[in-house]
This record gives sequence, structure tokens and C-alpha cells, in this order.
Amino acid sequence: MKIEIFKSRFKAQALEFFREIETTKASVIITDHGRPALEAPRFRDRTPLETLKGSVIRYEGATRPVADDEWENSR
Repeated sequence: MKIEIFKSRFKAQALEFFREIETTKASVIITDHGRPALEAPRFRDRTPLETLKGSVIRYEGATRPVADDEWENSR
């Protein structure tokens, strides 16, 4: 669920919206002149693997041995 509000309304009632995000797990989309400006989602504590999931599109040579000079350069 997403809640859309004007920037001026969010400014006046920010604490109320933060509490609503915590309890309902909804995102608040803050608009500026009718256009979405930013989104305030509920914080999700994710593991590093969850954060990286889907970030590698293609990896070539995963089983290729690493040469000594490449190993030293990667440090």
C-alpha cells in the first residue's frame, strides 16, 4: 500500500506519517506540485546477500584461475 501526500502536508504531520509507516508497513510518496518527489518506505533490515541479490548481471570466467599478478593487484 502506498500513501500519496503533498510536501506541505508531510512537513506539518511528518511524525504522524512515520508512525503510520511503522504500523501499516505502507510507503509514503511525497509529491511536489503533483509529481512524486520522494518515497519514504519502511526500513527493512536485510542481510548483505539480500542487498546484493540481482546486482550481478553477468560474470564471465567464474572458474578461471587468478594469475599471481592479478591477485596482487586486487589487494
